[in-house]
Amino acid sequence: MNSFREKKLNLWSGITIAILAFFIIFVVYPLILILYKSVLDPSGNITFSYFTKFFTRKFYWSTLVNSFKVTIVSTLLAAAIGLPMAYVLHSIRIRGSKLLNIFIVISYLSPPFIGAYAWIQLLGRNGFFTKIINALFHVKLGGIYGFAGIVLVFSLQSFPLVYMYISGALKNMDNSLCEAAESLGCTAFQRMLQIIVPLVTPTLLASSLLVFMRVFSDFGTPMLIGEGYKTFPVLMYSQFMGEVSTDDHFAASLCVIVIVITLLLFFIQRYLGNRYSYSMTALKPIEAQQAYGAKSIFAHIFAYGITLLAMLPQITVIITSFMETKGGSVYTGQFSLDNYRNTLLAKDNSAITNTYLFGIAAIVIVVILGVLVSYLTVRKKSLLTNILDTLTMFPYIIPGSVLGISFLYAFNKKPLLLSGTVFIIVIALSIRRMPYTIRSSTAIIGQISPSIEEAAISLGASEMKSFTKITVPMMLPGVLAGAIMSWITLISELSSSVILYTSRTRTLTVAIYSEVIRSNFGNAAGYSTILTLTSVISLLLFFKLTGKEDISV
Repeated sequence: MNSFREKKLNLWSGITIAILAFFIIFVVYPLILILYKSVLDPSGNITFSYFTKFFTRKFYWSTLVNSFKVTIVSTLLAAAIGLPMAYVLHSIRIRGSKLLNIFIVISYLSPPFIGAYAWIQLLGRNGFFTKIINALFHVKLGGIYGFAGIVLVFSLQSFPLVYMYISGALKNMDNSLCEAAESLGCTAFQRMLQIIVPLVTPTLLASSLLVFMRVFSDFGTPMLIGEGYKTFPVLMYSQFMGEVSTDDHFAASLCVIVIVITLLLFFIQRYLGNRYSYSMTALKPIEAQQAYGAKSIFAHIFAYGITLLAMLPQITVIITSFMETKGGSVYTGQFSLDNYRNTLLAKDNSAITNTYLFGIAAIVIVVILGVLVSYLTVRKKSLLTNILDTLTMFPYIIPGSVLGISFLYAFNKKPLLLSGTVFIIVIALSIRRMPYTIRSSTAIIGQISPSIEEAAISLGASEMKSFTKITVPMMLPGVLAGAIMSWITLISELSSSVILYTSRTRTLTVAIYSEVIRSNFGNAAGYSTILTLTSVISLLLFFKLTGKEDISV
């Protein structure tokens, strides 16, 4: 009997050690190498001169100040849009609200740099709206480049995250609180400020910090639309990947700085979540009520207007993908399929096939490891599984560009010469999105009673057979739904892919970014439309599998 227990223990311990080794190799080792490289000069001596260089030269530390300015303003605007949007759609009957939900989610899942590129087409120096405004008011606008443009893109692209979190909180709120306030004479606006906002404040803080972390680490949007307004991620990227004056050691020190900042933000988020979280039971959930008159008109204008603004980049991309271009950057006004002949039907359309193949391979790894890690951390708690649970959260905290740079440092020479291969791209994509699947799988396992597995074991099934034949099938619907959402974010990944790719391993996001940088807007629109349609189809499949009508966190 003891030998049988030891066999079971060794089996799960072996799986734990194997997964732990995987994360040590692909997460811990690259990060330690970055830390080591940041304090090492070219001669091999320990030095802190790179950190001194950053904090003593305004050219460098001002990029960090710029990043905080952009991030703070974008986060505040995203919260100011997302909160009332969630409240309006959950408290007032809006025609086509189900469709609005889908559009809002699509606008969030699209890469931010596509939004930047689309807004250049609309409000750039030669943008569609810019030309109209210049002609009507006899002015010459300089476009939306710089601080204002970056904030516009980030705010409209990030508010759906706040919206989804607040929507989840509103579903768990008891409407009797609002009814009691109404009976005491409170107006709808007073009820929102005095009851709704205080109750959803913990959720609002959590979602806002997630927006903050996401915006702070993004470099694609400031790179395209920032022009002279340089942010910290752009500095980090240019120091590592720039054509001139690159410095690997200085880039490593910048990576360490951003890791420290994102870790600090993560712990603040955890603290606020634990400090201010509380449970709500919706005995009488909030239901959307029919509004009349000015209230209904205003609610519809607000919901449709915000959704239209959020979807405008995707609409612009789809329309321009069917327009003829001259030299790739000047639209002639004629409709054409040339952009799709140059992308979808081109002889070398490896960026498209790579995106799907790499995404599928990464999702397989994500699902298998995600299910195993969640099972181990919930059912087989030990020191090793606790360490594993902590390590799996690091890719969630660390920006993708930092992960990409650390991979090149770690796997650019023997015995682990992986740079330039398909394997390193797939691993990077897997690690980046695995924390989401692990957290969703952990929640599903928590809802499955251990007594079901124990009953199977008492009937003669081995513990592994009980896991594969009972636990996994019960988890499968939720895991598949989570996998689809991970797939959508995988195919939209840019920050790590743009650092790790070669001509043979380009993905759609890298192809779009490259075409925009080269001002080949026609091809960029074609690639972007393919990516957008893939996300839409995947999202509709998610709704079909889960039976949900919206996404709330």
